[in-house]
Amino acid sequence: MKASQISKATKASALAAVALFAVGCNTDMWRQPRNDALDKSEFFADHMSARPLVPGTIARDHLREDDAFFTGRKNGKWMEGLPMPVSMALLKRGQERFNIYCSPCHGRLGDGQGIIAHRGFELKRPVGNYHTDRLRKMPVGHFYDVITNGYGAMFSYASRVEPQDRWAIAAYIRALQLSQHALPSDADQAELNKPESTTTENTEKPENQ
Repeated sequence: MKASQISKATKASALAAVALFAVGCNTDMWRQPRNDALDKSEFFADHMSARPLVPGTIARDHLREDDAFFTGRKNGKWMEGLPMPVSMALLKRGQERFNIYCSPCHGRLGDGQGIIAHRGFELKRPVGNYHTDRLRKMPVGHFYDVITNGYGAMFSYASRVEPQDRWAIAAYIRALQLSQHALPSDADQAELNKPESTTTENTEKPENQ
């Protein structure tokens, strides 16, 4: 095949490719009928383009079959105990979450003397103080329920605090209540009998001679 023929064949192939590309390329993909967020819709009877979830829809990993864990109630009553073992890790997590979300109103000691109270916010009754007889006798499920649904002037923290952290906070509230009303007999005698260490390590660097 001569060079001129090769050149003509190459040009013909290139033109064919361009033609096929032009035929296949159109603006339907980005000019299709659609609605932006919160646009009015003429298609639906309620004129809302954003559609509600189908009744009964449950997001993946959000099937909550354990009512006691997710509501703080069992057989219609607030739970007296936690639905998980109490550990130091749980209490430390509860302390951390409590100091972030609860202490501004309830105070670090749970005595209702948080910064909000000192800035002038006053309640008709001392519900912010966990050390009243009423709240000391309250089942631990009550505190979980209050964190979930709110109570009085307190709004719900369900969107801010995950269920497992609500239980951690409830456990820490119990620890705070115990700390303010504990007796020597409540302590671990083995821990009390341990001798205090009198040795200290010298961490200072020696002076250069």
